[in-house]
Amino acid sequence: MEMKEPFDIELGEIIYSVFPEEEDTYVVFKDGVEYVKIIKDTDTTWLKLNPETELPMFGMDEEINLIGVEIKKELGQ
Repeated sequence: MEMKEPFDIELGEIIYSVFPEEEDTYVVFKDGVEYVKIIKDTDTTWLKLNPETELPMFGMDEEINLIGVEIKKELGQ
């Protein structure tokens, strides 16, 4: 699997730096600090990963889904 380059996305006035990891898994930085690790669940749903266990944390999180939508746009999906 080829390594993908990090990229920035913008939501409103917030700029997030996105670092691709494994397939459909991304580390997101906000204000220069690691903010959250997310994984694509379905085409329209993204999940936070628990920072300690890296297991998916189920539950709707609008900000995480919006970040996911922007990631898909950036990757041309």
